[in-house]
Amino acid sequence: MLRDQNLIPLSHQHQRALALCVRIERSLDASKVDVHAWQLEIEQHYLQDIQFHFAAEEQVLFPAACRFPELRSLVKELLQEHESLRGFFERATRREMGRPELGEFAKLLSSHIRKEERQLFEAMQKLMTAGEMADLGRQLELSLQGASQACILPQGGTAKGPI
Repeated sequence: MLRDQNLIPLSHQHQRALALCVRIERSLDASKVDVHAWQLEIEQHYLQDIQFHFAAEEQVLFPAACRFPELRSLVKELLQEHESLRGFFERATRREMGRPELGEFAKLLSSHIRKEERQLFEAMQKLMTAGEMADLGRQLELSLQGASQACILPQGGTAKGPI
């Protein structure tokens, strides 16, 4: 199913986060990993993009989805994953992540995004009217105003290796 235009801003943010996950996974597979540099980049993604993304989902998207009983357990699961991911972001900010945690973080973030795209977004597009989707889009646009629209460029130890 094509993505409804009102969800595209969230999908664009998902694409950027998935790119981060792929780069982390490739770096881990390549052998030498600059854990400190990755933690800096993870923190930057959170501060410039993901914190606004999570807030938009939690304040706008998830409440809209919870109007449908069949989506409530999925939303509960996604909220729990947000909390787990916030823990990773906090550890990255405190520079407490090791190589194993980098892999766990990338795996969780990637699966979380795919769940939102493939399950939540698809279901909402089927269940909501065009007018409801347009209203949701307006609310999301307002909620995402603080997020950076610029790409976060790899730096130092995260720019090296296969991409």
